[in-house]
Amino acid sequence: MAHTYASNFIHCVFSTKDRRSLIPGARTAELYAYLGGIAGGEGFTLIAAGGTENHVHLLFVLPASCTLAQAVQKLKGSSSRWMGPGFSWQEGHGAFSVSPSQVPVVKKYIQGQEEHHRRRNFEEEYLFFSAIAGSSMTSGLCLGDGLGVVPTGLDSFLGARLPHAEARG
Repeated sequence: MAHTYASNFIHCVFSTKDRRSLIPGARTAELYAYLGGIAGGEGFTLIAAGGTENHVHLLFVLPASCTLAQAVQKLKGSSSRWMGPGFSWQEGHGAFSVSPSQVPVVKKYIQGQEEHHRRRNFEEEYLFFSAIAGSSMTSGLCLGDGLGVVPTGLDSFLGARLPHAEARG
């Protein structure tokens, strides 16, 4: 693939199993550095990492030689073992393509996770990103919690923020 070029910026989000608070604040910097090391070792670049005690956001550049599934499996598998016994990530993930012009915006958003989650919980955030991406997922489908419904008030929140959300459903 000597003449292959790809510009694949990915905003990836995944949670701890059952969205339990398994990531202590004292270990977040180490976890993000470790995730960056995994990415580098696998041939892709981690641009930004952030999150809270129950989930992470990653912005990375995915090379043409690596599938998204391979990258996420490496990131989650290795970091889960590194975090130690009793730690595990949820099954699945959310992944959203990012335009090169929006990389600085997404990077800033990821780095501001602690502040951001004082206003919006993980479920609201995840469904918001899904709606922006054109998905009509409900919390039960995308979060695996069996609810199958959008949390109270989120439907109006999404509609208010995205006037065209109903057209995408």
